[in-house]
Amino acid sequence: MKNLTALLLLLSLSFGVVASESIELQKANIDLSNNASLQRGAKHFVTYCLGCHSIKHIRYLRIALDVDVDPKKVLKDIAPEGANIYDQMHSAMNAHDAEKWFGTQPPDLSLIARSRGADWLYSYLKSYYIDSKSPRGVNNLIFEDTAMPNPLWQLQGEQYAEPRKNIWGHEYTNLVIKEPGTLSEGEFEIFVNDLVNFLVYVGEPVQLERQRLGKYVLFFILMFLVLAYLLKKEYWKNIH
Repeated sequence: MKNLTALLLLLSLSFGVVASESIELQKANIDLSNNASLQRGAKHFVTYCLGCHSIKHIRYLRIALDVDVDPKKVLKDIAPEGANIYDQMHSAMNAHDAEKWFGTQPPDLSLIARSRGADWLYSYLKSYYIDSKSPRGVNNLIFEDTAMPNPLWQLQGEQYAEPRKNIWGHEYTNLVIKEPGTLSEGEFEIFVNDLVNFLVYVGEPVQLERQRLGKYVLFFILMFLVLAYLLKKEYWKNIH
């Protein structure tokens, strides 16, 4: 009887968690070996994000080397006009203007993918909606009352939040695009995914190299373990 009571309590708590955490993160398709996606993501960041946010721990030259593209092409197709290939990716916005316009200085995004996670970023960028009660006219389902306006609204279109109920009667919020943007839903998903893919790369540019070398390191450790075991047997074979 006690076990049954505990099981019912656990189930009720589980339903409570589901009800309270009704916002499920969408899955980002991260592929750091996709150089074309990283190039597109870098271009998207410079076009739509660099005006406010820096990623100061990486240089344009590093991007060129890592995605296997000519540095001249990076300066022509990705970097802002007048940038040097050795420049870090700094925003042109100064701290004073940022405080005046947004109430806070936009953070550097070098490590945002590592701190928040790729799925969170992907969901966040897709979850802006029109909110007449917000001072900026928009809000975000993932980050309520965010200070950042929607930088991609022209691409995505105008999205509205509509209350819904699931089969258990629990309320949740559904986002519906009523005024389409310049991109279709599928094109916008690819756009956001490329941008997030780039931010994941920026958070750890050597990730693929680390994973490649890790295999050799594990193989070395395994071989050393075998040799150490055989040596131990040889030393102790005459000891009883």
